Amino acid sequence: MDGIWTGLRNSAKEPGVNYRKEGDAEGAIKGAAKVLDLEYETCFQSHSPMESMNAVADVRADGATIIAPVQFQQLVPVVVAGVTGLKPEQIEVKTTYLGGGFGRRVEVDYTVDAAEISKAVGKPVKMLWTREDDMTHDSYRPATHNRVQAALDKDGKLLAWKFAITGPSISSRLFPSIVKDGLDPFAVEAAEIYPYDVANILLTYRIHDTGGTPGSWRSVSHSINCFVAESAMDEIARAVGKDPLEYRMSLLGKHPRYQRILAMAADKAGWGKSAEGKAMGVAIMEGYGTYLAQISEVSVEGGKPRVHRVINVIDCGMMVNPAIVRAQVESSVMYGLTATIKGEITIDKGRVQQNNFDSYPMLRMNEMPKCETYLVQSSEKPGGVGEPVVGLIPPSVANALHQLTGKRVRKLPILSV
Repeated sequence: MDGIWTGLRNSAKEPGVNYRKEGDAEGAIKGAAKVLDLEYETCFQSHSPMESMNAVADVRADGATIIAPVQFQQLVPVVVAGVTGLKPEQIEVKTTYLGGGFGRRVEVDYTVDAAEISKAVGKPVKMLWTREDDMTHDSYRPATHNRVQAALDKDGKLLAWKFAITGPSISSRLFPSIVKDGLDPFAVEAAEIYPYDVANILLTYRIHDTGGTPGSWRSVSHSINCFVAESAMDEIARAVGKDPLEYRMSLLGKHPRYQRILAMAADKAGWGKSAEGKAMGVAIMEGYGTYLAQISEVSVEGGKPRVHRVINVIDCGMMVNPAIVRAQVESSVMYGLTATIKGEITIDKGRVQQNNFDSYPMLRMNEMPKCETYLVQSSEKPGGVGEPVVGLIPPSVANALHQLTGKRVRKLPILSV
């Protein structure tokens, strides 16, 4: 892993490609009374769905049938054709329930395995990867290096925001046609939509290949970029001596939907009224058309973070079934919290070191915080709810821990405090 991190950090020293530019951020930074220069890193994460990769394949001379839990059905005929000699139109795909996908089943490598075996033996086969197969051959959430520079005037006003992202490009492998001039739109989610009132903004992205297979992981890059942006916003607020929630509110005058959910979250959480030994942290984000505010209340037990409550306020526009929205929010909290405080994928001499849930643990039932979800009634167009909440857990927990301990989390996961 040392070589991977060295490569990322060295690559981050080189300029990236401008993705969003408003005003003159670099000029404002040079002339500012105070500049915060902050760095954050995020680790590889495994999807680890409860149902490991599997497929049924029946490859015949005149065609093939693939029965599998897949998220990218149209890719299956193309890749199976490549290993069977058949034409894509000769391959029928039947989709089962996923048993957990989270982006892992956008990849269809396991259907290729099943097809090759079926062709070799001349019979239909059912193939199931072991947990060890699954975890060590995953398409991992990218490890990234991120740098934020925030410029302030002598009165603490935010003058400029510069966010530089360095990491692998998932789209360069899966959807190369959408990556133009070094810009991957799926790598800047939650960073490209910077909601706060600041005149000078510069968002850059630099592709750096860390090796392995980077993949779409639940919330894609929201979980990376929201951690950076909202952790940095807390640091800015504290640098100017402001309450982090009130400071955010003061910079959201152009965004009433954000202000509404943030105020509701503060009220429902009882912001600033934690019991002794506990503290709260806040984060906001817009993802897939949904506006979210989250407050986490944490303590430290035995040197490790313990999350007691997670308050979510969701404005996802018009809802068909609020019960499904609540279920998605709670599952996202559990999934995101597992990644935030539990484990990471590490590599030594080209080999993944974690291969089952003993070395890559999941959140247990007794570790699940009380999850409160408040849904805003809205006539706005519907937004997505299956993924974006995952992105808020890392910064809301990290910000709460800083409030409690004075220690700033700059690298995920938070295994100890």
